[in-house]
Amino acid sequence: MLKPSQFKFKRKKEPGAAPGTLVHSGERKAEEVRITVFDYNGSELTERTVDDVSECGQFIDTDTVTWINIDGLHEVKHLEDLGAQYNLHPLVLEDILSTRQRPKIEDYEDYLYLVLRMLTTDNAEVKIEDEQFSMILGDNFLITFQEKPGDVFDPVRERLRNPKRQIRSSGADYLAYALIDAIVDYYFVTLEAIGETIIDIEGELMEDSAQEDLESIHGLKREMIFFRKSVWPLREVIAQINRGESPLFHKKTLLYLRDVYDHTIQVIDTIESYRDMLSSLLDLYLSTISNKMNEVMKVLTIIATIFIPLTFIAGIYGMNFSYMPELQWKWAYPAIWGVMIVVTIIMIAFFKRRKWL
Repeated sequence: MLKPSQFKFKRKKEPGAAPGTLVHSGERKAEEVRITVFDYNGSELTERTVDDVSECGQFIDTDTVTWINIDGLHEVKHLEDLGAQYNLHPLVLEDILSTRQRPKIEDYEDYLYLVLRMLTTDNAEVKIEDEQFSMILGDNFLITFQEKPGDVFDPVRERLRNPKRQIRSSGADYLAYALIDAIVDYYFVTLEAIGETIIDIEGELMEDSAQEDLESIHGLKREMIFFRKSVWPLREVIAQINRGESPLFHKKTLLYLRDVYDHTIQVIDTIESYRDMLSSLLDLYLSTISNKMNEVMKVLTIIATIFIPLTFIAGIYGMNFSYMPELQWKWAYPAIWGVMIVVTIIMIAFFKRRKWL
């Protein structure tokens, strides 16, 4: 389940530091920085791994589309060099290094800066892994930044390797759309795993509730809060792109982004549905515990009710007065037992008739 530590944030930048101060404020998730480059057009594709950011400068002002992907953000020097080559604003570099950004888009005229949250999950444990994904879109280039190796973009890379696919003959804006679409599509995979877990918990509650079920419900509620926080702002980001205010996104690409917007709305609706379901499961758990307690109290009440008249009879004949005639009677003891047994049978029969037993 989602660890509460994911809600915590330790700020590494000193309060009052100058804007644009480059400090990596997130957790180091990669051992070393890895830089990969896809440079392509309709007929040619160059795929390579570069050792130094300075090698990326050769792809500036070319007729091809260049996708530079950087895995690992702890080496601040790499971002400084890349920012100098592509004339990136210091505030953009600062936001890239601050890995607790909410999804957003910022227009710097020559390029767009976008932030998304890439969420993945292990279907066996339903544990959400969160990663900030930053994207800088220019006229013929796309630079992406990830906190660690491993992502959801393998299908996009396979499409790039196929010269017959539309992505090879399209611009950098279409590549940006493809990456955004891959991230949003994987939200459904994560939600599917969470949905199956909710169904399993519901089945367990219907059979027999346990303390582990309550912990699972609270864990999933935290996940849904975190999920909603990560996805909800994305709707406005895509809506802003669809308004066509930036010339970097062509009209043909905006048609595809409308579909991504619809998917984002579906994700948000599913999150809200799951939150309602989890609230219902919590109510079901509390109702189940209450019913169990009521059953116990009913049994105890019936037992106490049966013993009330028996205690009354025993109390009368336990007073030891000298002139109680029944005390001298030979059959008094078995007679009292007989009365008690008859009273008990009558009360049990009455309870069964009223369906209290």
